[in-house]
Amino acid sequence: MRKKDRLFQYNTKRRWKAILFLFAALIAAGSLIYTNYLVQNLSISERTKAEVWAMSTKSIVTMPDLDDDFISFIYAVRDSLTTPAIITDGRDNIIFWRDLDPTKTNTKSQADSSFGKIDYDPNYFRKQLNIMKGSHPPIILDLDDGNTWAVHYKDSEALRQLRIFPYLQLSLIAFFLIIAYTVFNSIKKSEENLVWVGMAKEAAHQLGTPISSLMGWLELVRSKYNAEDDSILNEMGRDISRLEIVADRFSKIGSVPTLTPHNIYQTINEFITYFKVRTSERITFELTGDQSASAKINIPLFDWIIENLLKNAVNAIDSEGRITVNITDNIAKEEIFIDISDTGNGIQKANFESIFQPGFTTRKRGWGLGLSLTKRMVDYHNGQIFVKESELEKGTTFRIILKSTLRYEPTEI
Repeated sequence: MRKKDRLFQYNTKRRWKAILFLFAALIAAGSLIYTNYLVQNLSISERTKAEVWAMSTKSIVTMPDLDDDFISFIYAVRDSLTTPAIITDGRDNIIFWRDLDPTKTNTKSQADSSFGKIDYDPNYFRKQLNIMKGSHPPIILDLDDGNTWAVHYKDSEALRQLRIFPYLQLSLIAFFLIIAYTVFNSIKKSEENLVWVGMAKEAAHQLGTPISSLMGWLELVRSKYNAEDDSILNEMGRDISRLEIVADRFSKIGSVPTLTPHNIYQTINEFITYFKVRTSERITFELTGDQSASAKINIPLFDWIIENLLKNAVNAIDSEGRITVNITDNIAKEEIFIDISDTGNGIQKANFESIFQPGFTTRKRGWGLGLSLTKRMVDYHNGQIFVKESELEKGTTFRIILKSTLRYEPTEI
């Protein structure tokens, strides 16, 4: 598969995720907008109810000589309205109320035809009045004697619930989606891990027979041509031993290899010594930093981490360049920093996180699994790996962070 096709597939996957997220956001926004529209209409309706109640109460108080049938009609209209409301006079004294807590009011006094003094809980009514003042502007009624009434009201229970319902509904949906995403993502990763383990163990099994055969053929060549100290055969022997290490690496995936204390500088130096003679002479290697730093690692897997990063660095360099590995022991934080820098093509900042995803690659050839597997192995060592810095056409620096203290137990890869 060509590089352009792989990048297209990866970008298409990201684009679909963005489209689905945008679609969900539009649904949420539409739900909130429509609910707000309903709330506004109901709010207008409730204000109308408050006005009708105020006018009917005014008619009963100011026109006691009305026809009995008409008075009965006004009472019926007034009592059919259910909006919580309070009427105050010009001095902010409470005159009438409706649909408040009956345990805090004396409705018998209010029903008295004389409309005399009304008994009520002052603290409760003052609190309700303040709530109503903060909810809506009052409705002003002018009386025939020159005085005025102010009608204060608040939203009904149904309207208050309708205001918060969409937020509650969206929160429950979001919570469900998060749980569903977490479960399905966990299942997906579990399936991916099974594929990784199966492929790795099968690769180790397939490598076993030819490696053993090569070892036998190499010894046969040595004895037949009396070439025990031949430098070429010695290098072939080192490569065969390297193949044994690779097979051992694959066989360890899915299990819990042992982590033991090792000198980080010495371990990396031994691998660079092996690796640099197998790369172009136009690429130079430099190892610097703390030579005494140590951490709890698994040598075959740790070498694999360094190998993948060095191979990426070599591939990023077009013709000639420099690869530097610097080791820093941060004693204060009990951490070891391993910075692997190259003078290659660099990485776009937008891809700093994506390069660790399976299948992502910017190379013309490759499966995009190297850095993904590298991150898994670093995680196994209870460490971190990330792109510290990168600039196009100037180079990239990867940083590995390991704990220099030996207090973490290994987990399965």
